[in-house]
Amino acid sequence: MTLDDLGHDVPLPAPPARIVSLVPSITEALASDVPDRLVGATDWCTHPADLDVPRVRGTKNPDLAAVRDLSPDLVVANKEENRELDVRRLREAGVPVWVTDIETVPQALASLTRLYDEALAVPEPDWLAAARARWSGPLPQPRGRVVVPIWRDPWMVVGPRTYTGDLLRRLGWENAFATGEDRYPKAELADLDTDGVDLALLPDEPYVFTEADGPEAFTRVPTRLVSGRLLTWYGPAMVEAHDVLASVLPS
Repeated sequence: MTLDDLGHDVPLPAPPARIVSLVPSITEALASDVPDRLVGATDWCTHPADLDVPRVRGTKNPDLAAVRDLSPDLVVANKEENRELDVRRLREAGVPVWVTDIETVPQALASLTRLYDEALAVPEPDWLAAARARWSGPLPQPRGRVVVPIWRDPWMVVGPRTYTGDLLRRLGWENAFATGEDRYPKAELADLDTDGVDLALLPDEPYVFTEADGPEAFTRVPTRLVSGRLLTWYGPAMVEAHDVLASVLPS
């Protein structure tokens, strides 16, 4: 019996030869390591830039008929990014679905290791070993408190129990919105641009913050534009995230 991260049985009589990925970060990994098996991806799967596979719409509204028409041996999904309803409908149609559940960097490493070992039956890729080496050390000294807006009008931020928050914690940054119930709460700008915050990170996804859209709203807190992929994508991006963010973010 092969179980996904949520404990659901995934019928895989043989390593899957046709995979549809509904998770952009995992799409990047599969395209890097088993490109001949990847037969479909979402419109949001933007890496690698030259990815040439059929698209099945978005992560929240996949075209399930298009997914089924690709005759996948396995669909890879994620608890946060994809709807349970879509996963259930695919399973009811006889499509095996492997759901990942990732809220921390260690969970990402463990989940991807299991996916490659138990589902794909391929050796651990070099990037996964490199990511484990970079992210498995002791926590660094605290650097300050950070906010990570993900939307504007209304302002929304990264909250508790998120991969992004844990990644920043392992770089020495405390998420100013690390408590509460909502993982991506709405917030007032006055609570972001305040003396209790040392840095505001403005990513380019899902809201595309730019030099002309975002930094000008902050009058007290310094801002830094950053790749959303480095903050939120688990997979090959984890290596680049450690190397880039550890060096470019102010101490």
